[in-house]
Amino acid sequence: MKKLWALGAAAILVVVACKNDKKDEDVPSLETDLVVQELKAEPIQIIEFGYNLNEYEVLNDTVTNGDSFGWIMEKNNVSRQKVYNIVQSVKDCVDLRKIRTGKPYTILASKDSLKTPQAFIYQANNIDYWVVDFKDSIHGYKSQKPVTIKEKTASGVIESSLSEAITEAGLPYNLVNELSTVYAWTVDFWRLQKGDKFKVVYDEKFINDTLNVGIDKIKSAYFEHNGTPIYAFEFINDSIVGGVDYFDAEGKTLRKAFLKAPVKFSYVSSKYNLRRRIAYYGNRIRPHRGTDYAARLGSPIMATANGTVTKASYTRGNGNYVKIRHNGTYSTQYLHMKKRNVKKGQFVKQGDIIGWVGMTGNTSGPHVCYRFWKNGREVDPYKQDLPDAEPMKEEIKPTFFKFVAPLKEQLDSIPFPVKEIPVDTTQITDLTNTKNGLTIDQPNDYQSLEKTSKTIR
Repeated sequence: MKKLWALGAAAILVVVACKNDKKDEDVPSLETDLVVQELKAEPIQIIEFGYNLNEYEVLNDTVTNGDSFGWIMEKNNVSRQKVYNIVQSVKDCVDLRKIRTGKPYTILASKDSLKTPQAFIYQANNIDYWVVDFKDSIHGYKSQKPVTIKEKTASGVIESSLSEAITEAGLPYNLVNELSTVYAWTVDFWRLQKGDKFKVVYDEKFINDTLNVGIDKIKSAYFEHNGTPIYAFEFINDSIVGGVDYFDAEGKTLRKAFLKAPVKFSYVSSKYNLRRRIAYYGNRIRPHRGTDYAARLGSPIMATANGTVTKASYTRGNGNYVKIRHNGTYSTQYLHMKKRNVKKGQFVKQGDIIGWVGMTGNTSGPHVCYRFWKNGREVDPYKQDLPDAEPMKEEIKPTFFKFVAPLKEQLDSIPFPVKEIPVDTTQITDLTNTKNGLTIDQPNDYQSLEKTSKTIR
């Protein structure tokens, strides 16, 4: 009997065990479902430069000193003959000889064991890139990453210089160049005063809404110099070549026929002076009929107005120099260049780089001597009533005033930063209250203040 009972119990256990096993097979666990779902999930596609990078072996690198397209390809097992064919096939749209040291590039290679290169992508800057595809046929082109434009506003108060005010406010340094370009004809940025102010509305460029790639343009600005406010509004004006210019609140162009100076961010080291004593000539009186702008060696020298180059030569005193005739009244000359960038007979536009600051000729330091002729006589450019550029047509002004009204309101609403002045309260030794001729000490009321730093706006 005992043996029969034991066999029956074992049979029951087997049946129960089989039923439980079958139940586990029929109803998978939640954990198993998640694993299966994860295995079935599609990989996230990475699209860049117009390619699905998941389909390639991606090799990222940077052009180093001595690298060329041919050398880079040969390092990645591309034959010289194929390199030659690639260069010749794309030379009309992509000049592969112009890749520069320090620039990043990407090679898209096959995913097999050979890792054969199939495309070369060169990033000329944060936005522009070149593509050379030689997977099947060979073709090349230039393209740009998608850019998002965001409007920004800023303001500042100048303590010593515009660049310092921009930097201390944590603003893009390019604003220095952009503002100096807008006000190049109306403000001498080397003669700014403490307390001068600015406001600006500008567009910034972003890639993927996060990577800042610079300033697109200044839309409007306000600059207060020596207590005089100068508004600047970008406006398309059919009266001028190129269309776009900056105008003040009255519709007058900020652009003059001549720039204030031929060099950006330089300073006047010697003014026009007919009785100047020059150390180079033994401290004797020798007329100085130019204005010297000291600047770093190699700084670009700009033509201050449109004109035709009448001289581009070298003399013992002038060194490398350029002379430009602007019209029947005005001519300018630029001396002591390191190198000239124009030739005689060439037409240049205002702002074109005509050479670079040097020390050629009779000079004791890097600078450009800027000379100014009016009716054939050398004069002081700072004392001339120079003409404005082409004015806005009267029939356009109503459209202009309507256009700038909200822009001016926007500028006026931007507050200037208020500098916080720290007060050292530890210097307070006796806080008293005087009433009806009586002095009452109040140490308990102010004990906590002696340990607290306060600021006054």
